[in-house]
Amino acid sequence: MARVAKVEQPAATGTALVVAVGLGVAFLLFMAFLNVVKSGNVLSEPNLLFGALIFYAGAATLYLGFGITGTPSYIRYASLATWAGLLANTGAVAHRWYAAGHPPFASIYEMLLSFVWTLAVLTLIAEKKYGVKVIGTVTMPVAIVGVVLMQLLRTEVRPLVPALQSTWLHVHVTLAMLAYAACALSFALAMMFLIKDKMKTETFLAATSVFVIATYLGVLTRFEKWGGLSVVAWNEEAKSEVFIGKGMRLFVTIPDLGWMMLLVLATVTVPFVLYLVWRKTNNETFINIANRAVFVSILLQALALAFFLMRARSGEYASLDADGLFPTSLAASPFILSGLVGGIFVSLLYLLLLWRRNDLERMLPAADELDRITYRTIAIAFPLLTLMIAAGAYWANRTWGSYWSWDPKETWAAITWLVYAGYLHMRITRGWRGRRAAYFAILGFAVVMFTFFGVTYLLPGMHSYA
Repeated sequence: MARVAKVEQPAATGTALVVAVGLGVAFLLFMAFLNVVKSGNVLSEPNLLFGALIFYAGAATLYLGFGITGTPSYIRYASLATWAGLLANTGAVAHRWYAAGHPPFASIYEMLLSFVWTLAVLTLIAEKKYGVKVIGTVTMPVAIVGVVLMQLLRTEVRPLVPALQSTWLHVHVTLAMLAYAACALSFALAMMFLIKDKMKTETFLAATSVFVIATYLGVLTRFEKWGGLSVVAWNEEAKSEVFIGKGMRLFVTIPDLGWMMLLVLATVTVPFVLYLVWRKTNNETFINIANRAVFVSILLQALALAFFLMRARSGEYASLDADGLFPTSLAASPFILSGLVGGIFVSLLYLLLLWRRNDLERMLPAADELDRITYRTIAIAFPLLTLMIAAGAYWANRTWGSYWSWDPKETWAAITWLVYAGYLHMRITRGWRGRRAAYFAILGFAVVMFTFFGVTYLLPGMHSYA
């Protein structure tokens, strides 16, 4: 009877979570249906994206549930939820394509739409073909963040600027989205390899802390001396940022929000400091306290996110650059929002690793197999990056009369190419395998994300529309 109990318990737990997720998805879809049924346009692009968000969120919950409990049924239903999300995502892509009259590649919103679609496809391929069943624990939250950001960006169909009125737009951006999605998959695979390769959990603690610390240091570059946080003013009617001059955004200051971010920064720094003390003293007590501090930091990060959502979502605030009060919006600060969400996501993944390390290792393929799959993925991404740059250079010459102009987006695309070229070079000529190769894959994806998001918002140039 004891053995029967051990077998039956996981099944019951699995059923409970599947039912809970199913009811949650059904409830959200039903509420969304009630809100749009009066308009008579249920299959609109926003509704399809909302449906994709619901299914991707359900899939992420089930993937995480599988990572925690090892219940096989979770993966089956997570795959079904991913397929459903992909179907809704495909509908949104098709709707956008039809409404715009061209493939959805002309703006950061449309590129995100295509990126998330490609990422979902590659997640299912990695799961079905290569047996990396927990890959969705990393890729689905990335897809969720992408869909959430799309809700904040300008979504209206706008006429293409002259530079984009070319068939080469479709070629160039299609290659970019395929390459970037493959890079995202290689990042997830590299992280799985490090887990399987027995990298110390304490090292993951240090890496998690450094990522979150860097995120809040970036946010606090907008800190004002009296404790406010500067964000961009937003013109709700025009659905665009407010400018006070050519290329000069108008910033407003949200009172006291800076102090909140500073408090969170101090909190997320504690685990890293305790990790350094542990390295020096080898006293396990410090690591145990650091792990508890991570949990506390997640609570404060969630509180900071809630405050940011409430304060930046609406309201009018003063500016140091102009008299009067000016409104802001979450759409004016997608970079900050994605950073706050990303910090929580990474911290939660660390707790998952801390609590279920042995279970995760049992679910993953062998380390050598993960290393080979990562290599194959980058071997696909690199030619796509090469063709993307070549197509962009040819298109630039036809449009601007020059193959290369050292525009920030061009420069960082070249840096991305060099990082992955370095990975392939060191692997083929020097035989690099294992952790060094995984570190290269992780670095490459970090550069990809900066090229995709950071350059767009921090280093505007001729590619500022994308």
